[in-house]
Amino acid sequence: QVQLVESGGGLVQSGGSLRLSCAASGSIFMINAMGWYHQAPGKQRELVAAITSGGITNYADSVKGRFTISRDSAKNTVHLQMNSLKPEDTAVYYCNVRGETVVAGYLDALDAWGQGTLVTVSS
Repeated sequence: QVQLVESGGGLVQSGGSLRLSCAASGSIFMINAMGWYHQAPGKQRELVAAITSGGITNYADSVKGRFTISRDSAKNTVHLQMNSLKPEDTAVYYCNVRGETVVAGYLDALDAWGQGTLVTVSS
């Protein structure tokens, strides 16, 4: 079993910054990619940013130039530095980890989600 613990959400004024962190633990054999998604009320969950084990990053157009994703492979941790926040960034942010896990001695696909952390940006 794999657990993801997120931290860093909260309330911030427009133009402010927040840093989200997510630590993965448990039966992890290998992590291929870690990422952050967000879901606003009444909308679908969308990719915000992702980073592969090789350090390749991918960002939603709406956050390019404002958000930076980084990871600490040794600690199975991913961070999302969010600058110049806008009210439209308000959402629940979810950490996602993909790779391989060990189940009963066998490798299985890993696609785990955190519990979500709320980010609220006031205008």
